[in-house]
Amino acid sequence: MTATEIRQAFLDFFVSKGHVIVPSAPIVIKNDPTLMFTNAGMNQFKDIFLGEAAAKATRVADTQRCLRVSGKHNDLEEVGIDTYHHTMFEMLGNWSFGDYFKKEAIAWSWELLTEVYKLPKDRLYVTYFEGDEKEGLEKDTETYDLWKQFVDEAHILPGNKKDNFWEMGETGPCGPCSEIHYDSRPDSERAEVNGAKLVNADHDQVIEIWNNVFMQFNRLKGGALQPLPAKHVDTGMGFERLVRVLQGKTSNYDTDVFQPMIQFIAEKSGKKYNSAAKPGDADWNEAVAMRVLADHIRAISFAIADGQLPASNKAGYVIRRILRRAVRYSYQTLGFKEPFFNQLVPLLADQFKGVFDNLYSQKDFVQKVILEEETAFLRTLEKGIQYLNNNIVGESIWGTDNTQVLPGALAFELSDTYGFPIDLTELMAREKGWAVDIEGFEKALQEQKTRSRSAGAIDTGDWVTLKDDETSIFTGYDETETIAHVVKYRKVTAKGKEQYQIVLDKTPFYAESGGQVGDKGELVFPDGTIILVTDTKKENGLTVHHVDNLPEDIEDALTAIVDPALRGQTNANHSATHLLHAAMKQVLGSHVNQKGSLVNSDYLRFDFSHFAKVTDEELAQIEAIVNQKVRQNIPLKEERSVLYAEAITSGVTALFGEKYGEYVRVITFEDEFSKELCGGTHVQATGQIGFFKIIAESAVAAGVRRIEAITGVAAEVYITNQSRMVDQLKDLLKNPKDLPKSIESLLDENSKLKKEIEKAILEKSSGLKNELAQKVEAVNGINFIAQKVALPNAEAIKNLAYQLKDIVPNLFLVLAADFDGKPSLTVMIAENLVKEKGLHAGNIVKELAKEVKGGGGGQPFFATAGGSDVSGLDNALAKARSFVA
Repeated sequence: MTATEIRQAFLDFFVSKGHVIVPSAPIVIKNDPTLMFTNAGMNQFKDIFLGEAAAKATRVADTQRCLRVSGKHNDLEEVGIDTYHHTMFEMLGNWSFGDYFKKEAIAWSWELLTEVYKLPKDRLYVTYFEGDEKEGLEKDTETYDLWKQFVDEAHILPGNKKDNFWEMGETGPCGPCSEIHYDSRPDSERAEVNGAKLVNADHDQVIEIWNNVFMQFNRLKGGALQPLPAKHVDTGMGFERLVRVLQGKTSNYDTDVFQPMIQFIAEKSGKKYNSAAKPGDADWNEAVAMRVLADHIRAISFAIADGQLPASNKAGYVIRRILRRAVRYSYQTLGFKEPFFNQLVPLLADQFKGVFDNLYSQKDFVQKVILEEETAFLRTLEKGIQYLNNNIVGESIWGTDNTQVLPGALAFELSDTYGFPIDLTELMAREKGWAVDIEGFEKALQEQKTRSRSAGAIDTGDWVTLKDDETSIFTGYDETETIAHVVKYRKVTAKGKEQYQIVLDKTPFYAESGGQVGDKGELVFPDGTIILVTDTKKENGLTVHHVDNLPEDIEDALTAIVDPALRGQTNANHSATHLLHAAMKQVLGSHVNQKGSLVNSDYLRFDFSHFAKVTDEELAQIEAIVNQKVRQNIPLKEERSVLYAEAITSGVTALFGEKYGEYVRVITFEDEFSKELCGGTHVQATGQIGFFKIIAESAVAAGVRRIEAITGVAAEVYITNQSRMVDQLKDLLKNPKDLPKSIESLLDENSKLKKEIEKAILEKSSGLKNELAQKVEAVNGINFIAQKVALPNAEAIKNLAYQLKDIVPNLFLVLAADFDGKPSLTVMIAENLVKEKGLHAGNIVKELAKEVKGGGGGQPFFATAGGSDVSGLDNALAKARSFVA
C-alpha cells in the first residue's frame, strides 16, 4: 500500500464505524496559553475534554499535523539521528466524546491493524497501565481483560505511569492508555530475544505505532487528579511509523513519505543516500543531514502556511531554530554554499495536495519566505566565521594539556548573537588545533535560560468553580452592557504581581482573537464595588476577564460594562481593516492575503503577502478606495451561523491558519467588495470610520509587507499635525512658492558644505600623518607612536591610523582625541606584530579605556574606545608604552 492508500484506509474504516471526518487544525495554536503548537491530535478537542464546549459529533476521526519541538514533547535533537522521530508528523486519530469507551476502542484498533492492514498478530504487543500507588491509581484490569479476547497473554504487558498514563502537559486532560507496539526485526533476531523485553526499551525496530488513551481525569496545578465530566477516548497512531511497518521498511525515512525528498537532496548534492549508514561510517553524517532536511522542510512549510513566520521570539523563534538547523546541515555536511533548502517546498506541496491543500495554495509564498531566511542565515554563518577568525587569537586561554582553548563565553556569544551552532564552532576550532570550553558554554547557556524563565514565569492557580454550568455566552455583538454572574475564577502571579482571571456566564467583553485586542471595562457589583477589567483573553473556548482584585461577595449578580469609547474606536479600525484588505486586492492583485493583523483603539496593523514594496502611487489608490467606501456609508451585513461550506462557496475570504467550525460568521461591506469570515466587532456602517489614513508601509519578512493606518479622530489629528509642520517649514523658508524645491536646494547646499569640511579634515590628516611619522620611537623592535591629535571625529582618526600604517612598518599606534569633552582612543597594530608577539588591539584598548572611565574593543589589529573622563587621556597614552616595553 502507498502512504496515500494507508491514510485513506484509516479514515474509511472509521467512517464505517459511524465517525465524522474532521479537518486537521492548524499546526500553530492561537488561543491556548499552555501550548505554542499542536503537539497531539487531541489539542483541538481540549475544550471538549474539559467540559468547556459541547461536541458537535460524539464520534470523529482525522489526520492531524503535529509539531513536537518545544516543551515536554521535544524530539528535535533526535530527528535525523534515529529512524523514527520527526518534528512535524501526522497523527491519525479516532475520538469518542462521552460515547464509546475501552471496549470498542480496543476491538476496532485490533480489527483495523489485523484485518484491514493485515499485520501479523504475532508481531504485535499491547500494554496496559499497571497502576500507581503514589497517585492512588489502580491497575487497569479492564483493559487487560479486553485485550485477552484478541491477544496472547504473553503479548499483553504492564506499563508504568511514564509509558501508560498519558498527559498532555503539566496540567490538563489525562488518563491511562494502552499502547500497541510492532516488532519488525527479522525472524532470526526474534528467535534470540523475546520482543516483549524490547517494548518501550528504545529499540529502533520494536516501536509504538498506536496509543489508545482513555481520558478520565484533569490534572490540576497542584498535581491532583480531578475526574472529567464525561469519559472520552483519544487515540493517536503515528502515520509515518504505520507506513514504515506496512511497507516493510526498517526506517520511516525509507518509505514513500520521505524517499522522493531524500532522493532529490541526494541528486542535487551529488552524494548517495545510505540508509544503512551507522555512526562512524564515512557517509553517516551525510545520511543524517539528508534526513534532517527531508523532515524539517515539513515542519517549517506547514507552520508558515498556517500563519507562523520565522521570528526572533516565541513560536516564530522555534520555527527559525528548526530552519537554521536544516540550513546548517545543508551548508556544513552536504556542501550547499548557496540557498538550496527552499527548493524542497514544491515537492512537499505536491505530495500533500488533496490532504493539506493550504500548503499547495501558498507554495510560492512559503518558498519565498524560506529562501529569504536561508539567505540571511548563510550570511550569518559567514559573519560568524569571520568573527571567530578575528577573535580566536586574542580571546584564547590555555588548557591543562597546554592546548589553546576558546572561552565558553565567546562560543556562547557566537551562538546567541550570530546563531552560530556550537558544533560548527568546535569544528572550526579543531581545524586550528584548538579546543572549545564546552563547560563554560553550557554555563552561559544555562544562565540565559534561567534569566528567561525568571522573566516569563507565571504561576497559575486552579479554578475555583462557583457554578456547575460553565457555559459562557458572548453577547458583545448586540450590547456592551449585560447582567452576569461569575462562573469561576483563579489567581495568577506574574513578575511578583498578583492578578485574577474571571469567567462569566454571559459577557459583552470581546476576547482577544483574530488580531483584535480584548475589551477593557468594568464589572459593577450591587454593593457599589467596581472591578476594572484590564484585558480579555480566550482560553480553550472560554472568555477570561483579567482583573487586579476581587469583590468581597463574588457570587452576587454584576453588571459587565465594556468601555464604549475604546470599543467604538476598535470597531472602526477593524472594519477599516476589511476595507483595506479588499482595496489591496483591487490595486495589487488577488494574491494578496492576510498574514497577520493587530486591531486596537489606537491604530490598525495589517500584514499581507506581496513580493515588492507598495509604491506611493499604489498606497494613494488604496487609501482613496477605502475612503470612498467610508463616504458611501455602506451598512454592515452580518450573518451568523452560516455553514462553512456555504460561506466558502459564496466567495467569502477565509484566512489561512485559522481554525473554523462547522458554522461561521460572515461580515460583508457591499457584496461585491468585502466579504470575510470574522468573529470580531465592527461598525454598523462604514461612515462611522470617519476617515482612513495610511501612516506606514514596511517589510516584515520575505514576501510579507505591513501597512499601518489610523481612522477617525486619530486620522484627523495626524493630518492637522502634518499640515502644521508644513506651515512651520514655510515660515522657516520665508514662504517659498515651491516648498519641495526649496528644501531640495537646502539639502544640496548642505551636502556641498559637508564635502568641503571633509576635504579640509583629510588635508589636515595628511599633514598630521607626516608630522606623527617623524615622532616614531623604536622600542624593542617596534615603531611606537602614542600622541594626542586634534581631529573632529572618529572617521578622520581612523583614516589617519590607516595612512600611518601604510608608511610606518612594525607600527604600534595609539591616538587620543577630545571630541567636545568626550575622550576617544584608537589603537592600530601591524599584522606581523599581532602574529609574532601576540598583541591584540581590542584587548589593549579595553585596558587603556579604564583611564578615561570607559570601554571599547575591536579586531586584533584595529580597535577603538570611548569614555566619560577626558582628563585621563594623558594617563592612557602613558600606559600604552607598557604594552611594548
